[in-house]
Amino acid sequence: MVQFVFRTEDLRKTYDTGGVQVHALAGVDLELYAGELAVLLGASGSGKSTLLNILGGLDHASAGRVWFRDLELTDLGDRALTRYRRDHVGFVFQFYNLVPSLSARENVQLVTDVAPDPMPPAEALEMVGLSHRVDHFPAELSGGEQQRVAIARAIAKRPEVLLCDEPTGALDSKTGVQVLEVLKEINDTLGTSTVVITHNAGIRAMAHRVIFFADGGIEGVEVNETRVAPHEISW
Repeated sequence: MVQFVFRTEDLRKTYDTGGVQVHALAGVDLELYAGELAVLLGASGSGKSTLLNILGGLDHASAGRVWFRDLELTDLGDRALTRYRRDHVGFVFQFYNLVPSLSARENVQLVTDVAPDPMPPAEALEMVGLSHRVDHFPAELSGGEQQRVAIARAIAKRPEVLLCDEPTGALDSKTGVQVLEVLKEINDTLGTSTVVITHNAGIRAMAHRVIFFADGGIEGVEVNETRVAPHEISW
Protein backbone atom coordinates (compact mmCIF):
# COMPACT_ATOMS: atom_id res chain seq x y z
CA MET A 1 0.00 0.00 0.00
CA VAL A 2 1.40 3.39 -1.03
CA GLN A 3 1.62 5.81 1.90
CA PHE A 4 0.80 9.47 1.63
CA VAL A 5 3.51 11.90 2.63
CA PHE A 6 1.17 14.92 2.66
CA ARG A 7 -2.59 15.11 2.97
CA THR A 8 -4.77 18.22 3.12
CA GLU A 9 -8.43 18.58 4.01
CA ASP A 10 -10.40 21.70 2.95
CA LEU A 11 -7.19 23.74 3.19
CA ARG A 12 -7.70 27.49 2.99
CA LYS A 13 -5.45 30.53 3.07
CA THR A 14 -6.76 34.09 3.06
CA TYR A 15 -4.65 37.23 2.99
CA ASP A 16 -6.02 40.61 4.06
CA THR A 17 -4.43 43.23 1.83
CA GLY A 18 -5.61 46.71 2.71
CA GLY A 19 -9.09 45.57 3.67
CA VAL A 20 -9.45 43.33 0.61
CA GLN A 21 -9.47 39.59 1.26
CA VAL A 22 -7.51 37.47 -1.20
CA HIS A 23 -8.30 33.76 -1.17
CA ALA A 24 -4.99 32.16 -2.11
CA LEU A 25 -6.27 28.66 -1.28
CA ALA A 26 -9.99 28.03 -1.46
CA GLY A 27 -10.54 24.56 -0.01
CA VAL A 28 -7.79 22.21 -1.23
CA ASP A 29 -8.12 18.43 -0.75
CA LEU A 30 -4.91 16.73 -1.82
CA GLU A 31 -2.81 13.64 -1.26
CA LEU A 32 0.87 13.40 -2.24
CA TYR A 33 2.55 10.02 -1.98
CA ALA A 34 5.82 8.84 -0.50
CA GLY A 35 8.64 8.38 -2.98
CA GLU A 36 6.87 10.12 -5.85
CA LEU A 37 7.95 13.12 -7.90
CA ALA A 38 4.88 15.35 -8.15
CA VAL A 39 4.51 18.47 -10.28
CA LEU A 40 2.17 21.32 -9.31
CA LEU A 41 1.22 23.08 -12.54
CA GLY A 42 -0.65 26.32 -12.94
CA ALA A 43 -0.49 30.02 -13.73
CA SER A 44 1.12 32.55 -11.40
CA GLY A 45 -1.25 33.37 -8.56
CA SER A 46 -3.11 30.06 -8.72
CA GLY A 47 -2.07 29.03 -5.19
CA LYS A 48 0.86 26.69 -5.84
CA SER A 49 3.48 28.54 -3.79
CA THR A 50 1.04 29.18 -0.95
CA LEU A 51 0.35 25.45 -0.74
CA LEU A 52 4.06 24.60 -0.84
CA ASN A 53 4.81 27.09 1.94
CA ILE A 54 2.14 25.52 4.16
CA LEU A 55 3.33 21.97 3.40
CA GLY A 56 6.88 23.05 4.23
CA GLY A 57 5.92 24.71 7.51
CA LEU A 58 6.85 28.20 6.30
CA ASP A 59 3.28 29.51 6.58
CA HIS A 60 0.09 28.78 8.51
CA ALA A 61 -3.26 27.84 6.97
CA SER A 62 -6.27 30.08 7.67
CA ALA A 63 -8.54 27.02 7.90
CA GLY A 64 -8.57 23.32 7.13
CA ARG A 65 -6.04 20.66 8.07
CA VAL A 66 -2.74 19.37 6.72
CA TRP A 67 -0.73 16.29 7.68
CA PHE A 68 2.84 15.20 7.09
CA ARG A 69 2.52 11.44 7.46
CA ASP A 70 0.82 11.11 10.89
CA LEU A 71 1.87 14.56 12.09
CA GLU A 72 -0.82 17.23 11.83
CA LEU A 73 1.03 20.40 10.87
CA THR A 74 -1.99 22.60 11.55
CA ASP A 75 -1.66 21.68 15.25
CA LEU A 76 1.95 22.86 15.54
CA GLY A 77 3.27 26.11 16.96
CA ASP A 78 6.19 28.03 15.51
CA ARG A 79 8.88 26.19 17.48
CA ALA A 80 7.54 22.76 16.49
CA LEU A 81 7.25 23.87 12.84
CA THR A 82 10.89 24.99 12.92
CA ARG A 83 11.89 21.55 14.18
CA TYR A 84 9.73 19.91 11.49
CA ARG A 85 11.41 21.96 8.75
CA ARG A 86 14.88 21.24 10.11
CA ASP A 87 14.39 17.50 10.45
CA HIS A 88 12.20 16.58 7.47
CA VAL A 89 12.11 19.18 4.67
CA GLY A 90 14.55 20.43 2.04
CA PHE A 91 13.71 23.57 0.06
CA VAL A 92 14.84 24.70 -3.40
CA PHE A 93 13.68 28.08 -4.67
CA GLN A 94 13.89 29.92 -8.00
CA PHE A 95 16.64 32.12 -6.58
CA TYR A 96 19.56 30.27 -5.09
CA ASN A 97 19.99 32.14 -1.77
CA LEU A 98 23.66 31.22 -1.53
CA VAL A 99 25.99 33.17 0.78
CA PRO A 100 28.39 34.98 -1.59
CA SER A 101 31.35 34.91 0.81
CA LEU A 102 31.16 31.13 1.31
CA SER A 103 32.40 28.39 -1.02
CA ALA A 104 30.05 25.73 -2.39
CA ARG A 105 31.18 23.35 0.35
CA GLU A 106 30.65 25.99 3.07
CA ASN A 107 27.18 26.87 1.75
CA VAL A 108 26.17 23.21 2.05
CA GLN A 109 27.80 22.99 5.48
CA LEU A 110 25.40 25.66 6.77
CA VAL A 111 22.76 22.92 6.76
CA THR A 112 24.88 19.94 7.74
CA ASP A 113 26.08 21.70 10.90
CA VAL A 114 22.53 21.74 12.32
CA ALA A 115 20.97 18.59 10.80
CA PRO A 116 20.61 15.47 12.98
CA ASP A 117 21.94 12.98 10.39
CA PRO A 118 23.60 14.84 7.51
CA MET A 119 25.66 13.54 4.64
CA PRO A 120 29.13 15.10 4.20
CA PRO A 121 28.95 18.31 2.10
CA ALA A 122 31.37 16.83 -0.47
CA GLU A 123 29.05 13.83 -0.93
CA ALA A 124 26.02 16.06 -1.49
CA LEU A 125 27.94 18.14 -4.04
CA GLU A 126 29.10 14.98 -5.80
CA MET A 127 25.46 13.86 -6.11
CA VAL A 128 24.66 17.02 -8.09
CA GLY A 129 27.77 16.72 -10.26
CA LEU A 130 29.86 19.42 -8.60
CA SER A 131 32.68 17.48 -6.94
CA HIS A 132 35.12 19.57 -9.01
CA ARG A 133 33.63 22.88 -7.81
CA VAL A 134 33.48 22.41 -4.03
CA ASP A 135 35.90 25.25 -3.25
CA HIS A 136 34.44 27.74 -5.74
CA PHE A 137 32.42 30.76 -4.63
CA PRO A 138 28.95 31.56 -6.04
CA ALA A 139 30.33 34.36 -8.24
CA GLU A 140 32.60 31.77 -9.91
CA LEU A 141 29.67 29.45 -10.74
CA SER A 142 27.09 29.59 -13.53
CA GLY A 143 23.40 29.95 -12.70
CA GLY A 144 22.82 26.24 -13.17
CA GLU A 145 25.79 25.38 -10.95
CA GLN A 146 24.53 27.73 -8.25
CA GLN A 147 21.12 26.06 -8.37
CA ARG A 148 22.80 22.65 -8.05
CA VAL A 149 24.67 23.91 -4.97
CA ALA A 150 21.29 24.98 -3.58
CA ILE A 151 19.93 21.47 -4.27
CA ALA A 152 23.00 19.90 -2.62
CA ARG A 153 22.40 22.10 0.41
CA ALA A 154 18.75 20.96 0.54
CA ILE A 155 19.49 17.24 0.27
CA ALA A 156 22.56 17.19 2.53
CA LYS A 157 20.39 16.83 5.63
CA ARG A 158 18.73 13.75 4.06
CA PRO A 159 15.21 15.23 4.08
CA GLU A 160 12.17 13.02 3.60
CA VAL A 161 10.66 15.60 1.25
CA LEU A 162 12.17 18.07 -1.20
CA LEU A 163 9.98 21.08 -2.03
CA CYS A 164 11.02 23.00 -5.14
CA ASP A 165 9.41 26.31 -6.13
CA GLU A 166 10.17 27.12 -9.80
CA PRO A 167 13.67 25.58 -9.59
CA THR A 168 14.26 26.18 -13.32
CA GLY A 169 12.49 29.54 -13.50
CA ALA A 170 15.68 31.60 -13.77
CA LEU A 171 17.49 29.20 -16.13
CA ASP A 172 17.67 28.66 -19.88
CA SER A 173 16.33 25.40 -21.29
CA LYS A 174 19.66 23.54 -21.46
CA THR A 175 20.62 24.45 -17.90
CA GLY A 176 17.09 23.83 -16.68
CA VAL A 177 17.19 20.29 -18.04
CA GLN A 178 20.44 19.67 -16.11
CA VAL A 179 18.73 20.75 -12.90
CA LEU A 180 15.71 18.53 -13.62
CA GLU A 181 18.08 15.59 -14.22
CA VAL A 182 19.52 16.17 -10.75
CA LEU A 183 16.05 16.29 -9.14
CA LYS A 184 15.05 13.06 -10.91
CA GLU A 185 18.27 11.35 -9.83
CA ILE A 186 17.68 12.34 -6.20
CA ASN A 187 14.11 11.05 -6.35
CA ASP A 188 15.22 7.79 -8.00
CA THR A 189 18.34 7.16 -5.90
CA LEU A 190 17.37 8.40 -2.45
CA GLY A 191 13.62 7.89 -2.73
CA THR A 192 13.08 11.47 -1.59
CA SER A 193 9.45 12.53 -2.04
CA THR A 194 9.77 15.53 -4.36
CA VAL A 195 7.30 18.31 -5.20
CA VAL A 196 8.13 20.69 -8.06
CA ILE A 197 6.16 23.88 -8.73
CA THR A 198 6.29 25.12 -12.30
CA HIS A 199 4.29 26.99 -14.90
CA ASN A 200 6.20 25.13 -17.65
CA ALA A 201 3.72 22.51 -18.89
CA GLY A 202 6.47 20.40 -20.48
CA ILE A 203 7.94 19.47 -17.09
CA ARG A 204 4.79 17.55 -16.14
CA ALA A 205 5.89 14.68 -18.42
CA MET A 206 8.68 13.66 -15.99
CA ALA A 207 6.39 13.42 -12.96
CA HIS A 208 4.68 10.44 -11.38
CA ARG A 209 1.72 12.69 -10.59
CA VAL A 210 0.61 16.11 -11.88
CA ILE A 211 -1.72 18.41 -9.92
CA PHE A 212 -3.31 21.20 -11.94
CA PHE A 213 -3.99 24.41 -10.02
CA ALA A 214 -6.33 27.29 -10.86
CA ASP A 215 -7.84 30.06 -8.73
CA GLY A 216 -6.74 28.65 -5.40
CA GLY A 217 -7.97 25.14 -6.02
CA ILE A 218 -7.21 21.88 -7.78
CA GLU A 219 -8.89 21.48 -11.15
CA GLY A 220 -7.45 18.06 -11.95
CA VAL A 221 -4.91 15.34 -11.18
CA GLU A 222 -3.05 13.31 -13.79
CA VAL A 223 -0.99 10.15 -13.17
CA ASN A 224 1.68 9.37 -15.76
CA GLU A 225 1.80 5.69 -16.64
CA THR A 226 5.04 6.33 -18.52
CA ARG A 227 7.44 9.13 -17.67
CA VAL A 228 9.67 11.15 -19.98
CA ALA A 229 13.34 11.77 -19.17
CA PRO A 230 14.22 15.46 -18.59
CA HIS A 231 16.35 15.65 -21.75
CA GLU A 232 13.28 14.61 -23.79
CA ILE A 233 11.07 17.38 -22.43
CA SER A 234 9.82 20.00 -24.87
CA TRP A 235 10.72 23.30 -23.21
